[in-house]
Amino acid sequence: MRIDELKQEIIDYSKEIGIDKIGFASADVFSELRERLRRQQELNYQSGFEKGTIEERTEPARLLPEAQSIISIAIAYPSRIKNQIRSTKEERRGIFARASWGIDYHVVLRDRLEKLSNFIKEKYPDAVNKVMVDTGELSDRAVAERAGIGFSGKNTSIITKEFGSFVYLGELITNLPFIPDDPVTDSCGDCRKCLDACPTGALVQGGQLNAQRCIAFLTQTKDFLPEEFRSKIGNRIYGCDTCQQVCPYNKGVDFHLHPEFEPDPEIAKPKLKPMLRMSNREFKEKFGHLSGAWRGKKPLQRNALLALAHYKDQTAVEEITTVMKEDPRPMIRGTAAWSLGKIGTSEAFDAIRDAMKFEKDEHVLFEMEKGLKFELQP
Repeated sequence: MRIDELKQEIIDYSKEIGIDKIGFASADVFSELRERLRRQQELNYQSGFEKGTIEERTEPARLLPEAQSIISIAIAYPSRIKNQIRSTKEERRGIFARASWGIDYHVVLRDRLEKLSNFIKEKYPDAVNKVMVDTGELSDRAVAERAGIGFSGKNTSIITKEFGSFVYLGELITNLPFIPDDPVTDSCGDCRKCLDACPTGALVQGGQLNAQRCIAFLTQTKDFLPEEFRSKIGNRIYGCDTCQQVCPYNKGVDFHLHPEFEPDPEIAKPKLKPMLRMSNREFKEKFGHLSGAWRGKKPLQRNALLALAHYKDQTAVEEITTVMKEDPRPMIRGTAAWSLGKIGTSEAFDAIRDAMKFEKDEHVLFEMEKGLKFELQP
């Protein structure tokens, strides 16, 4: 079979198995990306979640020595919840970012890519393939851009013509020499809505992200959240969609093409108070299937405490006080104390003072003192 015929068969098959966009790229070194990553490293803009060395992230042949081509795929996900539910004063809710709605996309995309790989091997038994989704060394966005899936926006997302930036990306490196597709020539032009809307100024300039300031990254950290970001989190439990929500290319974009990604409102927008003392088993049963659960319950519970502080939810004072006094984790106790201070009722301040008599951890005591400082503010 000729390689161009195989390419068309792969494109046709991809539609049958639920891949929304597919593109083909060369496996050449990503030279421009390599320089950008080095610059990110120099500026300490990396998140620390990146896998592999800069060389492994930009040289496909280091991952598959026979590499000649990379197949990039994109699958669209919803931007709106069909059966919308809202917070009430009695039951405040948090929000998971859209990319964490439904079943973990790593599982879904890997399934699609494995099917694609098997299809290629059936047609071409000498094919050698390597599948990657997000957690691999290669930059999904750089591959997708080269393969013509979309262009790289100023918000650092791949923006497609059909689905905006609400797409998951994955790739398959292969030893087959497919003819590459042309990159997309669209661009953001003079638009800077995402840069202006970013709550923490993480988008330093068009296409450059300081991950250390990005809320999507910060919601996944496991330590005390730096104080300058606590009021910026809002009601976010995991991730942040602001730079996508304001993007003109995403206006009116909402695709419900895959049942796996359909959000359950009670999970995508969970009640905050029940999250605070959730056991590991309860957490796994309710949230374990989400991509947003990969860091465990600790950062999400911390974010739930900050969200209740954001709402100044007086109905949560008793629950947060119990957490402050009884939770075995210092970071959670300390965040609870800060949140009580932010809520700012006399009952909350009294609870902090009472707990300080028994608290031994210096970090928690420091947070308790910070919580009490809110009492002095007008």
